[in-house]
Amino acid sequence: MGQKITKDMTFGELINKYPDAAPILGNYGLRCVGCHLNVHETIEQGMKVHGMDDATVEKLVLELNKMGAA
Repeated sequence: MGQKITKDMTFGELINKYPDAAPILGNYGLRCVGCHLNVHETIEQGMKVHGMDDATVEKLVLELNKMGAA
C-alpha cells in the first residue's frame, strides 16, 4: 500500500491530517505545531534546518507511518 506520510509533506499538512504525530515530532526535538513556518516547510527541510541527517529523516517518516495514524 505504501507510505501515506512522506518527507515531502509540510509539517502543517502532517499535523492537520494526523494530529497524533505531534508527540512523535516532539521526541525528535521538533516543536512544529506552534511554528509559523509549518505550512511552508517540508518534514525533510525542517529536520535538515535542525541539523538532522537523511537517516534520521527516514527514521522519523517510518515511525510516523507505523504509529497507526497513517
